[in-house]
Amino acid sequence: MSRVQMITIGDDQPEQRLDRWFRKMFPQITQGNIEKMCRKGDIRVDGGRVKSNTRVGPGMEIRVPPLPDEVAPKRDRSGDAISAADEKLIQSCVIYKDDYVIVLNKPAGLPTQGGSKQTRHVDGLAEALKFGLEEKPRLVHRLDKDTSGVLILARTPAMATKLTEAFRHKNTRKIYWALVAGVPVPYLGEIKYGLMKAGGHGARGEGEKMIAIHPRDMNANPDAKRAHTLYATLYRVGSRASWVAMEPITGRTHQLRAHMAEIGHPIIGDGKYGGSGQENLGDGWGAQLGGIISKKLHLHARSLTFEHPVTHKVITVTAPLPEHMRNSWDTFGWSDDLAAVDPFETLR
Repeated sequence: MSRVQMITIGDDQPEQRLDRWFRKMFPQITQGNIEKMCRKGDIRVDGGRVKSNTRVGPGMEIRVPPLPDEVAPKRDRSGDAISAADEKLIQSCVIYKDDYVIVLNKPAGLPTQGGSKQTRHVDGLAEALKFGLEEKPRLVHRLDKDTSGVLILARTPAMATKLTEAFRHKNTRKIYWALVAGVPVPYLGEIKYGLMKAGGHGARGEGEKMIAIHPRDMNANPDAKRAHTLYATLYRVGSRASWVAMEPITGRTHQLRAHMAEIGHPIIGDGKYGGSGQENLGDGWGAQLGGIISKKLHLHARSLTFEHPVTHKVITVTAPLPEHMRNSWDTFGWSDDLAAVDPFETLR
């Protein structure tokens, strides 16, 4: 075991999440170890308690508790760090690559990062995305486990810092496609409900979800964060379901899912916000359509537009629909070319 250390982050290091800094400095420590030490207050930043996702940067002093000299790294179910099948899978997801960034079409069901009971995720599989570089690419944003689509990774620390800043200052545009229950009216609109975490159950808060707070009640709920979503109803199937495009102006946890449910049109397949056992019977509610329509979440990060950190060219990357959504689109007779390139042009 080591002794307590007080480490000041140097000016040569970028601003980053605490857990990422910790894993670089102490590669024998797992994500679970870091989160446990944060909960117990063993890890502190400038003397204060922190969470694993707290951002740290140059000049901050980090208290590092006594650490084991060696911890056996976690392996996936096959016993290998990355199986040949997983290497092939993650490399097949690449839809854009240059010397600085990699963009994936993340499969539905694959977590972006590790966590409780999650040992197979994009961050871990990124070891197979080095493509000749010494370090694996770094995540600069995330998608929910069951959401598919565009996910960008930075291939160098400098690029990670620039892209993270771009997301933080809203210098990127993300457009999502979803199949939702019922038909949102008006067809083009905005949702500005704030979002606040509702406690889950168990020691780790399993089942935690977001609850919507009306804008007029924001001051009475200091834990609520402002959230803003644009939506456009593109096509519909009678009164039962609609193809909706969404653009999150803010980036809150489960924002699109919570917002659509709050206005009475949950995303199909969303058991957390739409009721796992509720079938849509034509009244606009219920997260399942039944029949041959998949019960998987129908939410896809369709496109991402960003300014390249080096060339400064504006790049838009588009991700094809996952199989279960493609099957639903085919069932309803919808094709990708029916959607406007920018359905929110009149709102901007």
